[in-house]
Amino acid sequence: MDTQMLGNTLKSFVLSVCLILFTFNTHAIESIAKTALLIDLSTGEILLDKNSNERTYPSSMTKIMTALMAFEKIKDGTLSMDQEFMVSNKAWQMGGSKMFIEVDKKVKVSDLLLGIVVQSGNDASIAMAEGISGSEDTFAIDMNNLAKKIGLTGTNFVNSSGWPDDNHYTTAKDLAQIAEYTLVNHPELYEMYGITEFTYSGIKQDNRNPLLYSFDGADGFKTGHTEAAGYGLVGSAERNGRRLLLVLNGLETSKARAQESLRLMDWGFNNFQLVDFYQEGEIVIEANTWLGEQDKVKLITQNDISVSIPKTHISDIKVEVLVEEPIPTPISINDQIGIVQIAYSDKKLQYPLIASEDIDQKGFFSRITSALYYLILGSN
Repeated sequence: MDTQMLGNTLKSFVLSVCLILFTFNTHAIESIAKTALLIDLSTGEILLDKNSNERTYPSSMTKIMTALMAFEKIKDGTLSMDQEFMVSNKAWQMGGSKMFIEVDKKVKVSDLLLGIVVQSGNDASIAMAEGISGSEDTFAIDMNNLAKKIGLTGTNFVNSSGWPDDNHYTTAKDLAQIAEYTLVNHPELYEMYGITEFTYSGIKQDNRNPLLYSFDGADGFKTGHTEAAGYGLVGSAERNGRRLLLVLNGLETSKARAQESLRLMDWGFNNFQLVDFYQEGEIVIEANTWLGEQDKVKLITQNDISVSIPKTHISDIKVEVLVEEPIPTPISINDQIGIVQIAYSDKKLQYPLIASEDIDQKGFFSRITSALYYLILGSN
């Protein structure tokens, strides 16, 4: 029997959410950076977006991709931390920030990585690139291949250090994706971004990331500066289970970069509350089936559902479960059946609900009987 003839009804359950009303004032925030992006990685929500898809020059923030290339090789076993690379004349002669490696001498991968991550060494970046891919030009091709793999859409690399080049560009959004990929796939190697100083050949250099010294919970990533790009930063910090990721570029001074990164991180942590609604696989509702061997199907969440909500809107939260019933059978496990909608202020966020089990359709005679009951009594 055609279930559309019987009509589907939209069923909405408003769940009560008992939450504390906070008295903090929260409102939209602006940034003096030319491009800015602040993401709560705990939920994937964007807390601030200013020109995040606009093309910009990554300068030394390029090196988070150079390090990621090495991380990927270490993870798949084709590179080891103890492996040594010979320093070429090109690497040794490179200008800008340096690790001060010596030509025709071998350097361990572990030292080169710290030279890249902590000291922002252009020489270390080239030595790593040549060691992995044979030449920096080939390494740049490999960088772009990895960029495509992780979904970057506005980036093109031509070198490993971020040395100025009109064809070497990215976006704040793409830098954030590189950083997030690193955090998710290489958490142990990521820890080196939190090291505040590194000494090589008797020369001690401090990490240039201002957040490491001024913001509790900061543990990465990288700063950058060229005349064309201005001052930029990719920063990350974790507090009480929440991790924020910040990308800034186009600031006029290193002082402005330090102040702006601290201000935005403070704002992100202080003015938003992480609210946990459901755990992955939690039963949200049992919905009626149509002509199924079971009268009801359990609908569960596909993933954890947590939302970063401005503290001044905590009391406004409304949670609705939207399901069209009865649900036609057969039903297969993991079929999307309904939606959980979380609304506050002027925002509406939706998350899928899936079937927790297979439910077959009744036999022919049982279907006829159930259909008659439905027509006569209005129930399944």
